[in-house]
Amino acid sequence: MSSIPISAVIIVKNAEQTLGPTLASLEDLPEVVLYDNGSEDQTLEIAGSFSNVVVHTGEFFGFGPTKNHAAALATNDWVLSVDADEAVTSELMKNILSLDLTDPQIVYTIHRHNYFMGKHVRFSGWGKDWLPRLYHRNTTGYTEAMVHENVLVPGGSREVRLQGELSHDAVREIGDFLVKINRYTEIRRRGQQKRRLSAPMIVLRSLWTFVHTYLLRGAFLDGWRGLVIAVSNANGVFFKYLKPYADIRIAKEQSQQEHSQEEPSGTGP
Repeated sequence: MSSIPISAVIIVKNAEQTLGPTLASLEDLPEVVLYDNGSEDQTLEIAGSFSNVVVHTGEFFGFGPTKNHAAALATNDWVLSVDADEAVTSELMKNILSLDLTDPQIVYTIHRHNYFMGKHVRFSGWGKDWLPRLYHRNTTGYTEAMVHENVLVPGGSREVRLQGELSHDAVREIGDFLVKINRYTEIRRRGQQKRRLSAPMIVLRSLWTFVHTYLLRGAFLDGWRGLVIAVSNANGVFFKYLKPYADIRIAKEQSQQEHSQEEPSGTGP
């Protein structure tokens, strides 16, 4: 097993509910790098129960930069990037272990199956979810995006699809959507912000996102789960643009208030 030149890499914070199955699915690999960003639950205790897990702790720099930083801590150049709420199925692991891995220009993509409260979501933009996840770190890595990061496939490289699924326990409770929306929009707010929009444009973009997800991406075919996904996507767009919009408006209001306080009040002769 020690001859397998692959390290799984996971960044994590407070993932006690999902981490166990994730790490159990990776026991056939010689090393799992777990980069923890300050967990306060049982995450580190769970990680300590797996002999192939190496724990590192450090800051969170945004999803893309943090995943690249964690990959640099691995002992192997081939990196299998996994999230703390994902699990590699036995078929997928069997195919990973059988790879030749002599060509660092290949980027392996994996079909992720997304589960919403125990049910596989087949539409809503979640169905055709092929992701580049196994790569040679000297050839490529994640983008520097703060959120919605992806592994780059550089020119001269080629993508190869692996058989077997990556099971994603995406949503355990409906409230998970609200937590993710707030977290992701806060990260984006602190980092590189999107183009600022007017209030009417924010509303229109949010409405379009709902229509695009629910009708064009077939969320209606996923029943009430699809409706929740469509509304969540619209909310994500709304708060992504509204937060910087509100920051600007508040700053202007404060500036005007300070300016009015500095102006001397008029006095009669």
